[in-house]
Amino acid sequence: MKLSALAVAAFSTLAFAAAAQADDNFPGAPGVIALGGKCQKLVVAKFDATKGCKGELASVTLVNGTVTFIFTSDGKLLGFQGDGKSIKPASNGNARLPLSLVTTGVGNKMTGEVKVAGFCTFGNPYAGKPTVIECTAESKDSAFTGSFRTSGKAPVQKTPEKNKK
Repeated sequence: MKLSALAVAAFSTLAFAAAAQADDNFPGAPGVIALGGKCQKLVVAKFDATKGCKGELASVTLVNGTVTFIFTSDGKLLGFQGDGKSIKPASNGNARLPLSLVTTGVGNKMTGEVKVAGFCTFGNPYAGKPTVIECTAESKDSAFTGSFRTSGKAPVQKTPEKNKK
């Protein structure tokens, strides 16, 4: 699946979705999960986009297991992407997702991608208390950082509407 198709599917799903009961296995089955909370930090290279960063983080899981955490700031998107099958336990009950790409976009379209090395470390937002999702990645030319503190409320899993014929 091409990256732009990922973004369109993810944000179309957010826009036209019906809530489903959340699964305790975060990031979970294929679909989009919208996490509410506070964006604590969003930096692309030397540009600090924290001030415009939205209080919602999308967690997108594709059928092939790819997981992307998508931050938004002033209409722009920054996605930290890795293979969800490579998630490993980390300290303090957290998990760690190795990253392979950082994706960028505007509106609901992902328009760029950069190969990176890095990790997203995250706790379980289903545990009923605030947890932090922190992503850091580096390419040969840039560094990317995103940090988001969830509200502690269960996330809402979004599923696409059935196609009407």
